[in-house]
Amino acid sequence: MTQAPEFPPLRLRRNGFHPAEDLARARDGEGVVRVRLPFGPTAYLVCRHEDVRRVLADPAAFSSALSPFPGTGEVSAEEAARLRAGQLIGFDPPEHTRLRRMLTPEFTVRRMRRLEPRTREIVQTSLQDLENAGRPADLVEHFALPVPSLVICELLGVPYADRAEFQDRSARLLDTSLPMPERLAARQEDRAYMAELVARAETHPGDDLLGMLVREHGDDLSTDELIGIAGLLLLAGHETTSNMLALGTLALLRHPDQLAAVRDDPALIEPAIEELLRWLTVVQMLPPRTTTTEVEIAGQTIPAGSLVVCSLPAANRDSALIEDPDSLDVARGVAGHVAFGHGVHHCLGAPLARMEMRIALPALLHRFPGLALADPDKEVDFRHFSMVYGVHSLPVTW
Repeated sequence: MTQAPEFPPLRLRRNGFHPAEDLARARDGEGVVRVRLPFGPTAYLVCRHEDVRRVLADPAAFSSALSPFPGTGEVSAEEAARLRAGQLIGFDPPEHTRLRRMLTPEFTVRRMRRLEPRTREIVQTSLQDLENAGRPADLVEHFALPVPSLVICELLGVPYADRAEFQDRSARLLDTSLPMPERLAARQEDRAYMAELVARAETHPGDDLLGMLVREHGDDLSTDELIGIAGLLLLAGHETTSNMLALGTLALLRHPDQLAAVRDDPALIEPAIEELLRWLTVVQMLPPRTTTTEVEIAGQTIPAGSLVVCSLPAANRDSALIEDPDSLDVARGVAGHVAFGHGVHHCLGAPLARMEMRIALPALLHRFPGLALADPDKEVDFRHFSMVYGVHSLPVTW
């Protein structure tokens, strides 16, 4: 097996829309390579679709609970436990099951249908704001970021007026180019903010999700767990979908025939969303797992107690998943991609993200049929160092 190199910066793992060549070579070659993670330890990087699904489907052999939680190595064991509390991604069954069971009813497809009318209102308001901004306007600032941010704020009971602050904290938390103490400070600031919201909900629980958790599960959840759950949902609820909306729009603008097909044929909207999810895969990598026993992946033996990380972008471009995986084809809508992960940690908010994209993308294309990049020749400002890939800004005209 290849010796553990320094973990390449995130900017080296993407080439525009595509996984970088080293990831593609690893997937199509050994399948598993040794890397050194940004926070110090070495790990086995799994790149093939079938192997990634296997790792994510087996928490007994690949444990989340035994793995270091990012940033907690810098603090005391007591503080590390508080930072991990309520963070579903840091637990295995049965503890993970206990936490997730309380949230699952709020993210069913049926519940999402109840949110659709309000989501459509939010989308139309954001489109009007985009138009009011005048040409050229930043699609991220006026559309891609406000839509999921306002939806998740209303769902959780977070004041939308605080969005600039929590968006700044999220960006710092996900930016791997920043020193770990700075990212940890952002996590602690976020925790302090969420603690205020939880204290308010515990005193006067509203009709939002946080109020529901207090009313229905207040005896089963500690305050630290409520803070962790709320923080995770707020972070995931706006970061992933906002970057999908912006990056998905850019992908369609760069493929005008595909854009026209999505705009003009309602039957293509849902398969197009699945194809964009697969092709873009904005979540670069999931938190590491720790092997509880010796395992074999891609013909290579991995000892017990080893860290294993999965490259979702590489897995979703595996030719074993789909023919010609590097091409964007909005008509095929392949099933089985891992853009939302897989197994017990499959993204809880996937129905919400799909609903938002299904409403927002067609609305954007119909409102602005002449949508175009404001400067097609200008290099796009990609989020090269973020754990959630996307663009910092996207100036458009119409």
